[in-house]
Amino acid sequence: MLIVGACCPMLTELDISNCYEISYKSLEVIGQSCQNLRVLKRNVFNWIDPSEHAGVVPEDYLRECPEDGNREAITISRFMPKLRHLELRFSKLTAVALGSIPEGCKDLEVLDLFGCANLTSRGIDQAAASLKSLVTLVKPNFYIPRSSFHMGRYGHWQLYDERFQTNVFQI
Repeated sequence: MLIVGACCPMLTELDISNCYEISYKSLEVIGQSCQNLRVLKRNVFNWIDPSEHAGVVPEDYLRECPEDGNREAITISRFMPKLRHLELRFSKLTAVALGSIPEGCKDLEVLDLFGCANLTSRGIDQAAASLKSLVTLVKPNFYIPRSSFHMGRYGHWQLYDERFQTNVFQI
């Protein structure tokens, strides 16, 4: 990432999705070096349902490269103020880190939080309300097919519907 930052200071779009060896420190370098960055895609593998990538991604690779969603979100907000489009699919960030994004990335138009299971509707709504230019907000949407678990629907799915306001578990 040091080389990318040094050699591409005019970079406007960067997709580092599913790259687990990139840390928040790498994001800091990119943010400092690439001041014109407008689009950042920092999506990670679906950790909620790892069967999605079983057999494709070695398990030891996923275990050895942990993701720190909170530090990454705070670093993005601090060092990438010109972002217009930010994707953080399946990030493990929490509401506190999400709250830092509007403080630094005031001109975000697209914020994609699909699969971010540690967020609540309230935290997402508070962050979105602070982003005056926001046009597209992709909220976490959890659809867990019954066939995946081979069991019927239980009452606790209602809690997920209420937490994420998705209504995907209603029959």
